[in-house]
Amino acid sequence: MTEENGEIGDDFSMNVAKTWEQTFFEVPSKNTLKTALRTSIVLGKKGGAFIPLKRLAQFGLGGKQASGNQFISWLHEHDFARAIEFIINENMTGVVNVVAPKPVQNKVFMKQLRRSLKVPIGLPTPKFLLGIGAKIIKTEPELVLKSRNVIPERLLQKGFQFKFETLEKTFENLVK
Repeated sequence: MTEENGEIGDDFSMNVAKTWEQTFFEVPSKNTLKTALRTSIVLGKKGGAFIPLKRLAQFGLGGKQASGNQFISWLHEHDFARAIEFIINENMTGVVNVVAPKPVQNKVFMKQLRRSLKVPIGLPTPKFLLGIGAKIIKTEPELVLKSRNVIPERLLQKGFQFKFETLEKTFENLVK
């Protein structure tokens, strides 16, 4: 999926995003550039998705989620901040995907996380347990189950250079 091409879908997260973007671009804003950022999960040393994922893995629960075949788009916190600065400096408007250029399958993501943390095993989480967990924390299971194979085409075309373009490099930095 790029900013222009791909299957958008008709589920919870996609409907929220489509409605938000449509409203955002419809409302007039004189003398203001409008940029809608489509971000992935952001991985940071002290925040973002890395901390809870790290804890799961350390407790032995860092296996694949459901089939593990779904793609995950992700981004290191440093590249997130740098991308925002780049977008501002380049006066980019419209929709911009703010994600690392190399999405991976969930099973690869979790295996790399365990490897980085030196955790030898990770129990898989079946789909039905993800559904129960989602109800407990009052969210939608599709946020984990949906494949997100997103490419930052516009950033790459403009020449943005990712410092952490691979998951291995990202986890290596975050685990230090």
